[in-house]
Amino acid sequence: MNTTKHNLNQPLISVIIPAYNAEEFIAKTLESVLSQTYQNIEVLVVDDGSLDTTAAIVKSFAQKDRRIILLQQSNAGVAAARNLAIEKSKGEYIAPIDADDIWYPPNLEKQLNCLTSSASTVGVVYSWSVDINEQDLLTGGFYNSTTEGEVYTALVYKYFIGNASSSLIRHICFEKVGGYNCQLKAENAQGCEDWELHLRIAEHYQFNVVPEYLVGYRQIASSMSCNYAAMAKSHSLIMADVRQRHPEIPSNIYRWSSSNFYIYLAVKSNRSGNHRSTLSWLAQAFKEDLFMALLRHNLYLLSIESLFKIIVSPPTKSGLELKQTSESNQGTTLATIEKRTKVHKMLPSQVYERMRFNSLTK
Repeated sequence: MNTTKHNLNQPLISVIIPAYNAEEFIAKTLESVLSQTYQNIEVLVVDDGSLDTTAAIVKSFAQKDRRIILLQQSNAGVAAARNLAIEKSKGEYIAPIDADDIWYPPNLEKQLNCLTSSASTVGVVYSWSVDINEQDLLTGGFYNSTTEGEVYTALVYKYFIGNASSSLIRHICFEKVGGYNCQLKAENAQGCEDWELHLRIAEHYQFNVVPEYLVGYRQIASSMSCNYAAMAKSHSLIMADVRQRHPEIPSNIYRWSSSNFYIYLAVKSNRSGNHRSTLSWLAQAFKEDLFMALLRHNLYLLSIESLFKIIVSPPTKSGLELKQTSESNQGTTLATIEKRTKVHKMLPSQVYERMRFNSLTK
């Protein structure tokens, strides 16, 4: 049984974890949450109708640590699961994390320090994140936006937060704007629920950033089998709603946003080995935002690789794939990522994107 004593003056953070068939990684996620340097937390795990041993694993953790609360519902989707956790939560702050991601130990402490030292107009604080594989090793991907303040238009342009596990949100924000949007699942358009929520919050609150890599965002082959068409529909529905609510936003920002999202889907398709889909998403990205797409050197490499795979269709892994697999298994280091970040900032596409962001956040 957890016997950690907490300072009663410390605010309670409610960690919310939606879990569906999450037996492979839920233990790692819970261990990372319980290992936070900030300990005054409650952990609400919602088993969303899992068919595996997810509930049993969570129960075993709950027997050892009374801060863990298991909630169960028939399968209703990630938005409904998060909403149930928020409804049952008691904390002044809400910290969402997906059931396969991890936090590094100082994450909640640094986020809370940032949020409590900010003005009450700041509703969300987010941390930087890095991509990890099945073994928790870094794979080289990273999300390190410095966008803060009045971010609504910038958030329309791009989901700069990176993922659903990177933000700490004042509970009062949910009282103001409501919970996660369950309608997206009803319309077979899941995938952008966290983006949609943050957009509604950004209409009323400012955002701040903790500029440190404190979140591990898991990218694995099994998670790449999601419905990309549904994700594209999710993005399209969200942007249609934004257009209706904010006719003052220039129409070209929506094209830029679509292009960014199609590139994201192209990368995911490539990782899952669906190279025809990769080329299709890339073509749509070029159509929506040709100038930016032409500046992205990696899109040329992605296009050539996908064409090569389609034409050759090798029965075994190529030397490039074997090299990538080997690097992925070995992992990279944070120092390497920080060096890559410096180079990344100097790329023409990134210089141009910063110019866009500066114009959008003025």
